[in-house]
Amino acid sequence: MFAQITTIARNAFFESIRQPIVLVLVIASTLLLLLASPLSAFTMENDQRMLIDIGLATVFMTGMLLSIFVASNVLGQEIRNKTTVTVISKPLGRPQFVIGKFLGAALAISLSTLYVALIFMLVDQQDVLQTVRTPIHLPVLLFGILSIAIGTAIAIWCNYFYGFVFSSTWICVTTPLLCIAYLLVLNFGPDFSTHPIWVSFKPDLWKAIISIMVSVLILGSVAIAVSTRFNQLGTLVATFLLFFVGMMSDAWFGKPAYHIEQLWLDRAALEGAAEIVEHERTMLKTNGDTEVVITERLEPLEGVSLSKYTTAMEYPTWAACKIGSAVFPNFQVLWLTDALTQENVIPTRYVVKTTLYGGLYIIAAVSVGIVLFQRREVS
Repeated sequence: MFAQITTIARNAFFESIRQPIVLVLVIASTLLLLLASPLSAFTMENDQRMLIDIGLATVFMTGMLLSIFVASNVLGQEIRNKTTVTVISKPLGRPQFVIGKFLGAALAISLSTLYVALIFMLVDQQDVLQTVRTPIHLPVLLFGILSIAIGTAIAIWCNYFYGFVFSSTWICVTTPLLCIAYLLVLNFGPDFSTHPIWVSFKPDLWKAIISIMVSVLILGSVAIAVSTRFNQLGTLVATFLLFFVGMMSDAWFGKPAYHIEQLWLDRAALEGAAEIVEHERTMLKTNGDTEVVITERLEPLEGVSLSKYTTAMEYPTWAACKIGSAVFPNFQVLWLTDALTQENVIPTRYVVKTTLYGGLYIIAAVSVGIVLFQRREVS
């Protein structure tokens, strides 16, 4: 079974990475990131904050678009072309087929998103070009250009002599070269002066990128599940809608539920069943300082159930909001740019929790896709 899934995943990976939209999005995001440094110099305050906003937003949107277009096509095209009949007529179960397709598409999406993330990390090593006195980071320029030039040369060579697809070969070769270039850049200053690698390494940026990768794979798993029943247009629309709802999850589900709970707490407080509790939270800053935030919250006394204070349609509305927040993925919890721009240290345990949340959602979405595909007529 493992060998069958591996074979399907390998074929799905090459099918996905060869799609023209992948190369178009990757090149467009590269150009945007290269322009991010000079464009960030026009802010009134913190230019580096603007660079981080533009960079992470570019990585996020590129990954999301890749997930929507690539994952919606990798399985749906097989069903539309009826090539699934040939595959599943062999001793290969439908669950293995769906899992293999998702793994292959996920690998292609992750590799392409990693390419964009590495470009951003190299651009971030270069300070925002505020004036002509800002030094050019020569290692970034040298190693970055070399990695792209070597990757392009290898892709052209393989395409001309071996018939390999240029786009897929270029991404597969250039991404590891960019990773090597990034590791080399971390050892040098703008003038090739050497320093320890951890001086330039920014772990919080990578934590934000990991969270973005998780959200990208969540959307890819949903696109795979939806494509088992809908055509390509329907899959694109449904995935776009889910992405939009996921981005608005806090506003549409979280806040209404919170306001209803506050109404219940106010009523409980009038009867002496709730009290104000002081909470203290310590936030670590990137410069080593700590910020203590003290908040006061109204909480019910032990053993008090707030549901008895509900009136009219409050409880059904609250329950619907809770169900909606559980069913739809909350991409806001995976968007950590605000923490970075406020110079807060991102706790590793938070990234672990959100990654587990994303992993469980991916498993659930793929499982739903398997169930839907089991009853899909493909002949």
